[in-house]
This record gives sequence, structure tokens and C-alpha cells, in this order.
Amino acid sequence: MDDLTNHSAADLSRAIADGRLTSQAVMTAFLDRIEALNPQLNAIVSLRPRDDLLAEARAADRAPRQGWLHGLPVAVKDLAAVRGLRTTWGSPLFADHIPVSDDIVVARMRAAGAIFIGKTNTPEWGLGSHSFNEVFGATRNPYDPGRTAGGSSGGAAAALAARMVPVADGSDMMGSLRNPAAFCNIYGFRPSWGLVPGDPVGDSFMATLATLGPMGRSPGDIAHLLSVMAGPDPALPFDRAAQDYPAALRDPLAPTRIGWLADWDGAYPCEDGILPLCETALEQFEELGCQIVPLPAPFPAEKLWQSWLTLRAFLNAGGKRALYDDPAKRALLKPEAVWEIEQGLTLSAEQVYEASAIRSAWYRRLAKLFQQVDVIALPTAQFWPFPIEWRWPDRIAGEPADTYHRWMEIVVPVSLAGLPCLSVPVGFGDQGLPMGMQLAGPVGADAAILRLGHAWHQMTNWPDRQPPYP
Repeated sequence: MDDLTNHSAADLSRAIADGRLTSQAVMTAFLDRIEALNPQLNAIVSLRPRDDLLAEARAADRAPRQGWLHGLPVAVKDLAAVRGLRTTWGSPLFADHIPVSDDIVVARMRAAGAIFIGKTNTPEWGLGSHSFNEVFGATRNPYDPGRTAGGSSGGAAAALAARMVPVADGSDMMGSLRNPAAFCNIYGFRPSWGLVPGDPVGDSFMATLATLGPMGRSPGDIAHLLSVMAGPDPALPFDRAAQDYPAALRDPLAPTRIGWLADWDGAYPCEDGILPLCETALEQFEELGCQIVPLPAPFPAEKLWQSWLTLRAFLNAGGKRALYDDPAKRALLKPEAVWEIEQGLTLSAEQVYEASAIRSAWYRRLAKLFQQVDVIALPTAQFWPFPIEWRWPDRIAGEPADTYHRWMEIVVPVSLAGLPCLSVPVGFGDQGLPMGMQLAGPVGADAAILRLGHAWHQMTNWPDRQPPYP
């Protein structure tokens, strides 16, 4: 293993376990990579001192093996609290915040032996699919540093693509595990809602849109990290039992019907080149024995959007009302956060009920759709990675965008239903920029979706096409 950062997290974990590698050697390789590339990309923030990390790696080499992450360097998305490590949520209100305890998933990764080296950058509060904030600045795309890495798990995606970490966590409400994966030529997996627990704070019964999940350069690494992250927490409702996801990948791929939804009959206009790239990928899926089934739009897109706007604003207003009510703190919130809260504060109970009824109708429609096909497929994004200077694309198909996140609308059908969804890389456009495609299945089909992605990765291995570093 001459260049350790090029190897999968699973290979590194096995090598440390059987004594072929030391954690110190792995840590050294990744810290060298960070030192060389992170100043340009700004993917990893709050990086801990090198000497401290190497000391922890040496201690891991002397200690009994804790789990799959034993001795591996991990940078946690800056929306999750890590005990003793600066955690900001991308907000100047928390620029110097040091948590005294780990969030649940962080505690699980720590128990599995992870060595936390720092955080990965994110937009403030995770709002928007462009990872910039006033605390750390913007994260750049490894394939073109003049463009965004996406978000809100943009720091994690860029760090993975640049080989600065072996595997990464993220979170996804509106595509935040999927969009940056597509923009950075890696994999991002949104699990079935309830499989990976959040922290039991505030409302746990109505807040069912966002989830934590894994990212990696292969579905195999994602399966391993998912096995660490997943599983019930007794303080949370609606949980789901975990499986042995790495073992599930060893099963043969069953005949799979993939329903191609394209641009939802024009409701989700995509920039030139995105749909043809996905359609070429679907032809390759046929070589794996899959059947491609073109589908008409199965539900009115505008109804899904109105349901999404209402429920998202409702939850943002509820969760951030205290910050908004303090004028001094409100002045430090990004405009998009203020807009979300103010939208939520105007809602009536009737509007929230109607939004939930639409969501329920969409879930029922999916139950019938998944009798026709096993998987639905959509582009992961409607735009190629855009210039780093933009806050967000303000025009869609030549028309002014009516919200800061309308350009991300194509991820909403999956999020609203809580489906398991893997963004798989499908290649590069004419400008050398990456793109991905969403593969989603019925709730609970996480292992089947990862197995399909694993077969795709074995055929194509797009992440092996590394960024053109200077």
C-alpha cells in the first residue's frame, strides 16, 4: 500500500486489524494529504493539531480493537456535536462553541474506534446546497476549484474526492447527502427515515424530513459506516432495525426494474447534458440485467413542492424560533434562515395539515408505483456545479427562481417520502464536471439499493477518476 489515501476505508480497516498497517501510518498519510490540498479546497475545518492526532493514532495501535473505524481518521460534518471539538453549525452565533458531549451518531463512531481529526464544512444550519458560511468561507470543488462542492455535506464530499478522509458522515433534508456526492464524483446515501437516529431534542414525532447518513468512494464503504451509524435509540420513535449491510452486498444482484422519471415531464428542468448522461448510465444498468422502465410523472410536482415548503418552514420556525426572537441573534442569521423562519411563523394549522395530507397521498402513490418497478431513478441535480461566487442559482430554465432552493427541487420526492436513496456517480459533462443519479427504493430497501450501487461501482468505478490536482 504505497499511497494509503487511495485505498478504501474497508481495506484500511482490514489492514489495521490484521497488523499489515498501523493507525499511525494511515493518520500520517491523510494528514499529509490535508496539508497539501485543504488550503485550496477548504473542506476540513477546525482541524486538530497534528501531534495530538498522531499521539492518538499510536495509542490506537496499542489498544484492543474497538470496531470497524478503529484507528481511522474521521472528520465529522459541522452540524453534529463532537465532545471537546469546535462545532459551529456554520453560524457566527456558535463560532467558538465547544460541545461537552457527543451526538448519538458521533458517539457510535467514537465507540467503533474513530479518531476525530476535525469537522467538514457546511452552509449555515445546513440551509442550501452550497457549502459556504461566515465562519469558515466556502468549500471548493476538487474537480474545479472555481466551482461549488455542493451541500450541505459539501465539505465531506470534497474531502472524500480529494482523498483527505477515507469515509465520511453527512446529513440530508433536501439532498444534502446526494447533491454534493453528485458534484464531487462520489456516493452519498440517504437511508430510510428512522434507520439512523438523530438526537432526541425538541420535536421527535413531526420532524421526519431530515436524516443522517454515510458518504464514501464506494457503496462498500458506505455499507460499513451505515452499520456503525444505524440502529434504534430508545429515546426516539419510529425507529428501524439495522442489518449487516456489508454482508448484504455479497448477495447476487436480483433482476431489478428501474423506473426512469427523467425530469418529471418537464417539471424539473435540467441543464444541458445532465439527462443524456443519466440515460447513458441507464443503458449500462441494462448490462447488469436491469430493466429500464420509462415512467410518466406519477404525482403533481407543484403539490409536492407546496407540501415541502410548508413542512420545511414549519420545522425551521419551530427549531430556530428562539434565535429569531432575539434581535441581536437574528441579525447574525443568514437571510435564507430568516426567510424560512418567517415563512413558518405565518402558517396556520390548516396549512400544515394539508401539507401533511399531500405528503401522505404521495406515499400511497409510491406504494402502487413500487408494484410496477423496484427502483425509481432521477438525476441527482438539475444544475452542474456552479461558480463558487454564487449564493445559489437564481434562474431556472431562463426564469427567475422564486426561492433560494427551487434549483434543488428534484430531490424533494425522495425526501418527502423518506425513501432510501443512493446518489451514484454517472460520469462527467463537457466541462469536466461530475454528475450523479438518484436510485431510490421503498422504505426499508436500504440493503437492496446499496447492492444495486455496489454492482454499478464494480462495473464503472467512477470515483477512480481523481481530480486533476495542480
